[in-house]
Amino acid sequence: MWWFQQGLCILPSALVVWTSASVIFSYVTAVLLRHVDPLVPYISDTGTVSPERCLFGIMLNISALLGIATIYVRYKQVFYLNPEESTILKINKAGLVLGTVSCFGLCIIANFQKSTLIVMHVIGAGLTFGIGTLYILVQTILSYKLSPGNKVVFRIRLIVLLWCAASIMSSILCCETKWKQ
Repeated sequence: MWWFQQGLCILPSALVVWTSASVIFSYVTAVLLRHVDPLVPYISDTGTVSPERCLFGIMLNISALLGIATIYVRYKQVFYLNPEESTILKINKAGLVLGTVSCFGLCIIANFQKSTLIVMHVIGAGLTFGIGTLYILVQTILSYKLSPGNKVVFRIRLIVLLWCAASIMSSILCCETKWKQ
């Protein structure tokens, strides 16, 4: 049996492929229609003008749905691995809430374009990336607690967490520098 035929394990892969496709398709459309400069535009700039705005919006909404489904499956997986340890159950519930809020932020980004309502767009980005990083932190802690002998998954998640935190910090610093000019 292939790995993708075993239950819901296709969800994380589908989430990554679909989200990547949403960014790539809106970028290609925006470049072909000459709505953005092809040299490294902001992701949000590739989804501000029609028709790529419609494509970007619907595809990110589907990404948010796939994200919530993936987060729920992970929540249930952790629940069944340790149904009696209250600390893990509390951390797991926190992860479910944080992940769902992060996906809601993705819906906000998809539906409130940067050119139309920048405040809502920035709030959505803060929820998606800020709360999403907290979700990664929760999953990193769960990986550490659930596998006392094997720390490979924990280390990988820790590297991803540090990378996301560094990316957010650099984005904040760059935005702050831009606004001061």
